[in-house]
Amino acid sequence: MSVIPNQRHLFDIPDDVAYFNTATMGPMTRASVEAGKTGLARKLQPWFIQDTDFFADTARLRPLLAQLIHGDTEGIAFVPSVSYALATAAANISLIEGQEILVLADQFPSNVYVWRALAESTGAQLKTITHTGNSTLSECLLNEIGPNTGLVACAHIRWTDGALIDVEAVGKKCREFGAALVLDLTQSCGALDFNAQEVQPDFVAVAGYKWLLGPYATGFLYVAPEHRMGVPLEQNWITRKGASNFARLIDYTDEFEAGAERFDMGERSNFALLPAFESAIRTLLDWGVDNVERTLRIRNADLSERLNSVGLSCPPESERGAHYLCPKLPDSAPEDLTAQLKAEGIFISRRGDRLRITQHLFTNDKDTDRLVERLAHYLKS
Repeated sequence: MSVIPNQRHLFDIPDDVAYFNTATMGPMTRASVEAGKTGLARKLQPWFIQDTDFFADTARLRPLLAQLIHGDTEGIAFVPSVSYALATAAANISLIEGQEILVLADQFPSNVYVWRALAESTGAQLKTITHTGNSTLSECLLNEIGPNTGLVACAHIRWTDGALIDVEAVGKKCREFGAALVLDLTQSCGALDFNAQEVQPDFVAVAGYKWLLGPYATGFLYVAPEHRMGVPLEQNWITRKGASNFARLIDYTDEFEAGAERFDMGERSNFALLPAFESAIRTLLDWGVDNVERTLRIRNADLSERLNSVGLSCPPESERGAHYLCPKLPDSAPEDLTAQLKAEGIFISRRGDRLRITQHLFTNDKDTDRLVERLAHYLKS
Protein backbone atom coordinates (compact mmCIF):
# COMPACT_ATOMS: atom_id res chain seq x y z
CA MET A 1 0.00 0.00 0.00
CA SER A 2 1.10 3.56 -0.65
CA VAL A 3 -0.05 7.09 0.13
CA ILE A 4 -1.70 8.78 -2.84
CA PRO A 5 -0.69 12.39 -3.54
CA ASN A 6 -3.42 14.99 -3.71
CA GLN A 7 -5.67 14.49 -6.74
CA ARG A 8 -7.49 17.83 -6.81
CA HIS A 9 -6.25 18.49 -10.35
CA LEU A 10 -8.61 15.78 -11.60
CA PHE A 11 -11.66 17.60 -10.24
CA ASP A 12 -13.38 20.90 -10.90
CA ILE A 13 -13.14 22.23 -7.32
CA PRO A 14 -12.29 25.96 -7.02
CA ASP A 15 -9.58 27.02 -4.58
CA ASP A 16 -12.13 28.74 -2.33
CA VAL A 17 -14.23 25.57 -1.90
CA ALA A 18 -13.41 23.18 0.94
CA TYR A 19 -15.52 20.10 0.25
CA PHE A 20 -15.85 17.63 3.14
CA ASN A 21 -19.14 16.08 2.05
CA THR A 22 -18.29 12.98 0.01
CA ALA A 23 -20.70 10.91 2.12
CA THR A 24 -23.53 13.03 0.74
CA MET A 25 -22.42 13.37 -2.87
CA GLY A 26 -19.00 12.52 -4.24
CA PRO A 27 -17.82 14.91 -6.97
CA MET A 28 -17.09 13.42 -10.37
CA THR A 29 -13.77 13.92 -12.08
CA ARG A 30 -13.53 16.02 -15.21
CA ALA A 31 -12.70 12.85 -17.15
CA SER A 32 -15.88 11.12 -15.95
CA VAL A 33 -18.03 14.08 -16.93
CA GLU A 34 -16.44 14.19 -20.38
CA ALA A 35 -17.05 10.47 -20.81
CA GLY A 36 -20.69 11.04 -19.91
CA LYS A 37 -20.99 13.92 -22.36
CA THR A 38 -19.51 11.84 -25.15
CA GLY A 39 -21.90 9.01 -24.35
CA LEU A 40 -24.92 11.29 -24.22
CA ALA A 41 -23.93 12.84 -27.55
CA ARG A 42 -24.55 9.48 -29.23
CA LYS A 43 -28.24 10.43 -29.15
CA LEU A 44 -27.57 13.48 -31.30
CA GLN A 45 -27.19 11.09 -34.24
CA PRO A 46 -28.86 7.85 -33.19
CA TRP A 47 -28.46 6.33 -36.64
CA PHE A 48 -24.84 5.64 -35.70
CA ILE A 49 -25.84 3.60 -32.63
CA GLN A 50 -25.24 -0.09 -33.33
CA ASP A 51 -27.03 -3.08 -31.80
CA THR A 52 -23.75 -4.04 -30.14
CA ASP A 53 -23.65 -0.69 -28.33
CA PHE A 54 -26.47 -1.88 -26.07
CA PHE A 55 -24.11 -4.51 -24.65
CA ALA A 56 -20.60 -3.03 -24.91
CA ASP A 57 -20.64 -0.67 -21.91
CA THR A 58 -22.03 -3.22 -19.48
CA ALA A 59 -19.64 -5.89 -20.75
CA ARG A 60 -16.66 -3.65 -19.95
CA LEU A 61 -17.99 -2.38 -16.64
CA ARG A 62 -19.24 -5.59 -15.04
CA PRO A 63 -15.76 -7.12 -14.44
CA LEU A 64 -14.47 -3.78 -13.12
CA LEU A 65 -17.21 -3.69 -10.48
CA ALA A 66 -16.44 -7.28 -9.56
CA GLN A 67 -12.77 -6.39 -9.14
CA LEU A 68 -13.74 -3.51 -6.86
CA ILE A 69 -15.18 -5.90 -4.23
CA HIS A 70 -13.03 -8.98 -4.99
CA GLY A 71 -16.05 -10.75 -6.43
CA ASP A 72 -16.66 -12.54 -9.70
CA THR A 73 -18.05 -10.99 -12.87
CA GLU A 74 -21.08 -13.28 -13.00
CA GLY A 75 -22.17 -12.00 -9.60
CA ILE A 76 -22.68 -8.38 -10.72
CA ALA A 77 -26.04 -6.85 -11.70
CA PHE A 78 -26.75 -3.22 -12.66
CA VAL A 79 -29.22 -1.29 -10.51
CA PRO A 80 -30.33 2.36 -10.40
CA SER A 81 -30.43 2.59 -6.60
CA VAL A 82 -29.86 0.76 -3.34
CA SER A 83 -33.63 0.49 -2.81
CA TYR A 84 -33.90 -1.42 -6.10
CA ALA A 85 -31.04 -3.71 -5.09
CA LEU A 86 -32.50 -4.39 -1.65
CA ALA A 87 -35.96 -5.06 -3.11
CA THR A 88 -34.30 -7.66 -5.35
CA ALA A 89 -32.61 -9.22 -2.33
CA ALA A 90 -35.86 -9.27 -0.34
CA ALA A 91 -37.65 -11.04 -3.20
CA ASN A 92 -35.08 -13.84 -3.04
CA ILE A 93 -34.74 -14.46 0.70
CA SER A 94 -36.89 -17.06 2.43
CA LEU A 95 -37.96 -16.43 6.02
CA ILE A 96 -40.46 -18.17 8.28
CA GLU A 97 -42.80 -16.80 10.89
CA GLY A 98 -41.03 -15.82 14.09
CA GLN A 99 -37.54 -15.52 12.65
CA GLU A 100 -35.72 -12.26 13.31
CA ILE A 101 -34.46 -9.68 10.84
CA LEU A 102 -31.63 -7.74 12.49
CA VAL A 103 -31.05 -4.10 11.49
CA LEU A 104 -29.06 -1.31 13.11
CA ALA A 105 -30.52 1.65 14.98
CA ASP A 106 -30.52 4.78 12.78
CA GLN A 107 -30.02 2.70 9.66
CA PHE A 108 -30.67 4.49 6.37
CA PRO A 109 -34.43 4.46 5.61
CA SER A 110 -34.14 2.54 2.32
CA ASN A 111 -32.48 -0.23 4.30
CA VAL A 112 -35.33 -0.38 6.82
CA TYR A 113 -38.60 0.02 4.91
CA VAL A 114 -37.92 -3.00 2.69
CA TRP A 115 -37.31 -5.22 5.72
CA ARG A 116 -40.41 -3.94 7.48
CA ALA A 117 -42.39 -5.03 4.44
CA LEU A 118 -40.63 -8.41 4.33
CA ALA A 119 -41.32 -8.97 8.03
CA GLU A 120 -45.00 -8.15 7.55
CA SER A 121 -45.36 -10.48 4.57
CA THR A 122 -43.55 -13.43 6.18
CA GLY A 123 -44.40 -13.09 9.86
CA ALA A 124 -40.76 -12.47 10.72
CA GLN A 125 -39.84 -9.98 13.45
CA LEU A 126 -37.77 -6.87 12.83
CA LYS A 127 -35.25 -6.31 15.63
CA THR A 128 -33.21 -3.11 15.92
CA ILE A 129 -29.71 -3.34 17.37
CA THR A 130 -28.52 -0.39 19.44
CA HIS A 131 -25.16 0.56 20.89
CA THR A 132 -25.15 -0.36 24.59
CA GLY A 133 -22.62 -0.24 27.41
CA ASN A 134 -18.95 -0.38 26.55
CA SER A 135 -19.49 -2.63 23.53
CA THR A 136 -19.10 -1.33 20.00
CA LEU A 137 -22.08 -1.34 17.65
CA SER A 138 -20.42 -4.20 15.77
CA GLU A 139 -20.07 -6.24 18.96
CA CYS A 140 -23.70 -5.58 19.86
CA LEU A 141 -24.81 -6.88 16.47
CA LEU A 142 -22.63 -9.98 16.72
CA ASN A 143 -24.05 -10.76 20.17
CA GLU A 144 -27.59 -10.80 18.78
CA ILE A 145 -27.00 -13.25 15.91
CA GLY A 146 -28.26 -16.67 16.96
CA PRO A 147 -30.50 -19.64 16.14
CA ASN A 148 -33.55 -17.42 15.60
CA THR A 149 -31.81 -15.05 13.20
CA GLY A 150 -33.12 -15.35 9.65
CA LEU A 151 -31.49 -12.28 8.16
CA VAL A 152 -28.94 -9.61 9.04
CA ALA A 153 -29.35 -6.48 6.91
CA CYS A 154 -26.94 -3.64 7.61
CA ALA A 155 -24.33 -1.29 6.24
CA HIS A 156 -20.58 -1.72 6.44
CA ILE A 157 -20.46 1.88 7.70
CA ARG A 158 -23.42 3.53 9.43
CA TRP A 159 -24.23 6.73 7.58
CA THR A 160 -24.93 8.92 10.63
CA ASP A 161 -21.71 8.44 12.59
CA GLY A 162 -19.33 6.27 10.57
CA ALA A 163 -19.71 3.31 12.96
CA LEU A 164 -17.76 0.36 11.53
CA ILE A 165 -19.28 -3.12 11.34
CA ASP A 166 -16.91 -6.10 11.27
CA VAL A 167 -18.62 -7.61 8.24
CA GLU A 168 -16.24 -10.56 8.04
CA ALA A 169 -17.12 -11.60 11.60
CA VAL A 170 -20.81 -10.97 10.94
CA GLY A 171 -20.66 -13.10 7.80
CA LYS A 172 -19.00 -15.95 9.67
CA LYS A 173 -21.60 -15.91 12.43
CA CYS A 174 -24.47 -15.70 9.94
CA ARG A 175 -23.16 -18.84 8.23
CA GLU A 176 -22.85 -20.57 11.62
CA PHE A 177 -26.59 -20.12 12.22
CA GLY A 178 -27.81 -20.34 8.63
CA ALA A 179 -28.86 -16.68 8.46
CA ALA A 180 -28.82 -14.59 5.29
CA LEU A 181 -26.60 -11.50 5.11
CA VAL A 182 -27.45 -8.43 3.03
CA LEU A 183 -24.96 -5.56 3.08
CA ASP A 184 -25.17 -1.96 1.93
CA LEU A 185 -21.70 -0.72 0.98
CA THR A 186 -22.77 2.71 -0.25
CA GLN A 187 -20.81 4.48 2.48
CA SER A 188 -17.70 2.32 2.18
CA CYS A 189 -17.19 0.87 -1.30
CA GLY A 190 -14.31 2.70 -2.97
CA ALA A 191 -12.90 3.94 0.33
CA LEU A 192 -12.62 0.74 2.40
CA ASP A 193 -11.37 -2.55 1.06
CA PHE A 194 -14.05 -5.25 0.95
CA ASN A 195 -13.62 -8.88 -0.03
CA ALA A 196 -16.80 -10.67 -1.06
CA GLN A 197 -14.98 -14.02 -1.08
CA GLU A 198 -14.04 -13.65 2.59
CA VAL A 199 -17.28 -12.09 3.88
CA GLN A 200 -19.55 -14.35 1.78
CA PRO A 201 -22.66 -12.16 1.85
CA ASP A 202 -25.87 -13.22 0.12
CA PHE A 203 -26.36 -9.81 -1.48
CA VAL A 204 -24.41 -6.55 -1.57
CA ALA A 205 -25.95 -3.24 -2.65
CA VAL A 206 -23.88 -0.22 -3.70
CA ALA A 207 -24.91 3.23 -4.93
CA GLY A 208 -22.38 4.83 -7.26
CA TYR A 209 -22.71 8.54 -6.51
CA LYS A 210 -20.85 8.77 -3.20
CA TRP A 211 -17.46 7.13 -2.60
CA LEU A 212 -17.39 5.65 -6.10
CA LEU A 213 -17.43 9.23 -7.45
CA GLY A 214 -19.92 8.24 -10.14
CA PRO A 215 -23.16 9.72 -11.48
CA TYR A 216 -26.46 9.70 -9.61
CA ALA A 217 -28.77 6.76 -10.49
CA THR A 218 -25.87 4.35 -10.97
CA GLY A 219 -25.02 1.39 -8.80
CA PHE A 220 -24.64 -2.36 -8.66
CA LEU A 221 -25.81 -5.45 -6.85
CA TYR A 222 -23.57 -8.39 -6.01
CA VAL A 223 -25.41 -11.72 -5.81
CA ALA A 224 -23.90 -14.82 -4.22
CA PRO A 225 -23.78 -17.94 -6.41
CA GLU A 226 -26.60 -19.71 -4.56
CA HIS A 227 -29.06 -16.93 -5.45
CA ARG A 228 -28.22 -16.45 -9.13
CA MET A 229 -31.14 -18.56 -10.31
CA GLY A 230 -33.54 -16.31 -8.40
CA VAL A 231 -36.45 -14.11 -9.44
CA PRO A 232 -35.68 -10.65 -10.89
CA LEU A 233 -37.88 -7.63 -10.20
CA GLU A 234 -38.45 -7.06 -13.91
CA GLN A 235 -39.09 -9.30 -16.89
CA ASN A 236 -36.37 -7.69 -18.98
CA TRP A 237 -35.70 -8.50 -22.62
CA ILE A 238 -31.98 -7.69 -22.66
CA THR A 239 -31.10 -10.18 -19.93
CA ARG A 240 -32.42 -13.15 -21.93
CA LYS A 241 -30.41 -15.61 -23.96
CA GLY A 242 -30.01 -14.45 -27.53
CA ALA A 243 -31.01 -10.83 -26.81
CA SER A 244 -28.13 -9.52 -28.92
CA ASN A 245 -29.92 -10.80 -32.04
CA PHE A 246 -32.48 -8.02 -32.47
CA ALA A 247 -33.99 -9.66 -35.53
CA ARG A 248 -35.10 -12.66 -33.42
CA LEU A 249 -36.33 -10.98 -30.21
CA ILE A 250 -39.80 -12.34 -30.90
CA ASP A 251 -38.40 -15.82 -30.38
CA TYR A 252 -39.43 -15.50 -26.74
CA THR A 253 -37.45 -17.45 -24.19
CA ASP A 254 -37.55 -18.06 -20.46
CA GLU A 255 -33.80 -18.63 -20.41
CA PHE A 256 -31.61 -15.87 -18.93
CA GLU A 257 -27.98 -15.05 -19.51
CA ALA A 258 -25.66 -16.67 -16.98
CA GLY A 259 -25.16 -15.37 -13.45
CA ALA A 260 -26.68 -12.29 -11.87
CA GLU A 261 -27.37 -10.58 -15.20
CA ARG A 262 -31.02 -11.63 -14.86
CA PHE A 263 -31.31 -9.04 -12.06
CA ASP A 264 -30.20 -6.11 -14.25
CA MET A 265 -32.57 -3.15 -14.28
CA GLY A 266 -34.51 -2.24 -17.39
CA GLU A 267 -32.80 0.17 -19.80
CA ARG A 268 -29.46 -0.68 -18.24
CA SER A 269 -27.67 0.42 -21.45
CA ASN A 270 -27.60 4.08 -20.45
CA PHE A 271 -25.35 5.76 -23.01
CA ALA A 272 -24.61 8.76 -20.76
CA LEU A 273 -24.34 7.30 -17.26
CA LEU A 274 -22.46 4.07 -17.94
CA PRO A 275 -19.41 5.65 -19.64
CA ALA A 276 -19.15 8.17 -16.80
CA PHE A 277 -19.51 5.39 -14.23
CA GLU A 278 -16.88 3.30 -15.99
CA SER A 279 -14.45 6.22 -15.98
CA ALA A 280 -14.97 6.69 -12.24
CA ILE A 281 -14.41 3.01 -11.46
CA ARG A 282 -11.27 2.87 -13.59
CA THR A 283 -9.88 5.85 -11.69
CA LEU A 284 -10.55 4.16 -8.35
CA LEU A 285 -8.96 0.93 -9.50
CA ASP A 286 -5.94 2.85 -10.77
CA TRP A 287 -5.56 4.46 -7.36
CA GLY A 288 -6.22 1.16 -5.57
CA VAL A 289 -8.94 1.04 -2.90
CA ASP A 290 -6.42 -0.10 -0.30
CA ASN A 291 -4.28 2.96 -1.13
CA VAL A 292 -7.32 5.25 -0.89
CA GLU A 293 -8.13 3.75 2.50
CA ARG A 294 -4.57 4.21 3.78
CA THR A 295 -4.36 7.78 2.52
CA LEU A 296 -7.67 8.80 4.09
CA ARG A 297 -6.76 7.04 7.33
CA ILE A 298 -3.59 9.10 7.64
CA ARG A 299 -5.30 12.37 6.74
CA ASN A 300 -8.21 11.72 9.09
CA ALA A 301 -5.95 10.74 11.98
CA ASP A 302 -4.35 14.17 11.73
CA LEU A 303 -7.69 15.95 11.28
CA SER A 304 -9.20 14.09 14.22
CA GLU A 305 -6.45 15.39 16.51
CA ARG A 306 -6.98 18.92 15.26
CA LEU A 307 -10.74 18.69 15.77
CA ASN A 308 -10.16 17.41 19.29
CA SER A 309 -8.08 20.54 19.99
CA VAL A 310 -11.16 22.70 19.32
CA GLY A 311 -13.46 20.58 21.47
CA LEU A 312 -14.78 18.09 18.90
CA SER A 313 -14.10 14.50 19.88
CA CYS A 314 -14.29 11.81 17.19
CA PRO A 315 -14.88 8.10 17.86
CA PRO A 316 -11.63 6.09 17.90
CA GLU A 317 -10.52 4.65 14.57
CA SER A 318 -11.20 1.11 15.80
CA GLU A 319 -14.93 1.96 15.94
CA ARG A 320 -15.34 3.96 12.72
CA GLY A 321 -14.46 3.86 9.08
CA ALA A 322 -11.02 5.29 8.37
CA HIS A 323 -12.61 7.66 5.83
CA TYR A 324 -15.28 8.98 8.22
CA LEU A 325 -15.13 11.59 10.99
CA CYS A 326 -18.28 12.29 12.99
CA PRO A 327 -17.50 14.35 16.09
CA LYS A 328 -20.29 15.00 18.55
CA LEU A 329 -21.36 18.63 18.76
CA PRO A 330 -21.57 20.49 22.06
CA ASP A 331 -25.01 21.71 23.10
CA SER A 332 -23.83 25.28 22.56
CA ALA A 333 -23.15 24.74 18.86
CA PRO A 334 -25.16 27.05 16.56
CA GLU A 335 -28.18 25.36 14.99
CA ASP A 336 -27.21 26.82 11.63
CA LEU A 337 -23.54 25.86 11.88
CA THR A 338 -23.40 24.01 8.56
CA ALA A 339 -25.26 26.84 6.81
CA GLN A 340 -22.76 29.40 8.15
CA LEU A 341 -19.85 27.25 6.99
CA LYS A 342 -21.48 26.77 3.60
CA ALA A 343 -21.69 30.54 3.19
CA GLU A 344 -17.90 30.58 3.58
CA GLY A 345 -17.37 27.80 1.03
CA ILE A 346 -16.89 24.99 3.56
CA PHE A 347 -19.18 22.02 3.04
CA ILE A 348 -19.94 19.42 5.73
CA SER A 349 -23.09 17.66 6.94
CA ARG A 350 -24.91 17.48 10.23
CA ARG A 351 -26.63 14.25 11.23
CA GLY A 352 -28.45 14.58 14.53
CA ASP A 353 -26.00 15.76 17.19
CA ARG A 354 -22.94 14.97 15.06
CA LEU A 355 -21.03 16.63 12.29
CA ARG A 356 -20.19 14.39 9.36
CA ILE A 357 -16.83 15.30 7.87
CA THR A 358 -15.86 13.19 4.87
CA GLN A 359 -12.85 14.33 2.90
CA HIS A 360 -11.33 12.62 -0.13
CA LEU A 361 -8.19 12.75 -2.25
CA PHE A 362 -9.13 16.21 -3.54
CA THR A 363 -9.02 17.73 -0.03
CA ASN A 364 -5.83 19.70 0.65
CA ASP A 365 -4.12 21.20 3.69
CA LYS A 366 -5.60 24.63 2.98
CA ASP A 367 -9.08 23.09 3.18
CA THR A 368 -8.42 21.42 6.53
CA ASP A 369 -6.84 24.57 7.94
CA ARG A 370 -9.92 26.59 7.01
CA LEU A 371 -12.29 23.98 8.41
CA VAL A 372 -10.57 23.75 11.79
CA GLU A 373 -10.15 27.52 12.11
CA ARG A 374 -13.80 28.28 11.32
CA LEU A 375 -15.11 25.52 13.56
CA ALA A 376 -13.01 26.93 16.40
CA HIS A 377 -14.50 30.36 15.68
CA TYR A 378 -18.15 29.27 15.66
CA LEU A 379 -17.89 26.90 18.62
CA LYS A 380 -16.37 29.62 20.80
CA SER A 381 -18.91 32.24 19.79
